[in-house]
Amino acid sequence: MTARQELASRIIALYERHALHWDSARRSQPLIESAWLDRFRSLLPPGAAVLDLGCGGGEPIATYLASHGLSVTGVDSSAQMLSLFRRRLPAARAILGDMRTLQLGETFQGLIAWDSFFHLTPDDQRQMFAVFAAHSAPGTVLLFTSGPEQGEAIGELVGEPLYHASLSATEYQALLSRSGYGVLAHVARDPACGGRTVWLSRIPGGPSSPSDGG
Repeated sequence: MTARQELASRIIALYERHALHWDSARRSQPLIESAWLDRFRSLLPPGAAVLDLGCGGGEPIATYLASHGLSVTGVDSSAQMLSLFRRRLPAARAILGDMRTLQLGETFQGLIAWDSFFHLTPDDQRQMFAVFAAHSAPGTVLLFTSGPEQGEAIGELVGEPLYHASLSATEYQALLSRSGYGVLAHVARDPACGGRTVWLSRIPGGPSSPSDGG
């Protein structure tokens, strides 16, 4: 195992140790993601079932989606994070688990992996597209963040190294296509969203599938 693979393997334990610190810092930030979240939900029918992969403590993403009438299922590998999620969203389903091995045996109208997917190694990210596909149906909308270009980067969480990785835009497009998804929007280093690189895609079809609002 390389040094970076070792850092990647520590992600779950790292977030578990610092769950309260991370949650507090996240909640102190403005919801600059709202434009992307609004575009995501505009593509979904009222009350749609949404799977939030790496939901954390539920704020601000899951609470925002739930406040607009969506039925959110949160998945996170940190028990501490999930306890916060359950407290804030008592009507939502909360699942303790690793997104890489998730097999719920059901599909959702929306999938979101915001600021979570990019902590996986490149190989794990490639394999995640099978997880996305297994929980998708015609009309499912997928929203996730990635890095702006292929490579690995090490950030920091409470003074400890925090692993990130990204595939190339070309490979993400190919993986989405093989999973049945068409790309609706892709913005690298979106200045209106804190420099995040965002992907919005959808599988064609589905009953009365809304049109993309642009």
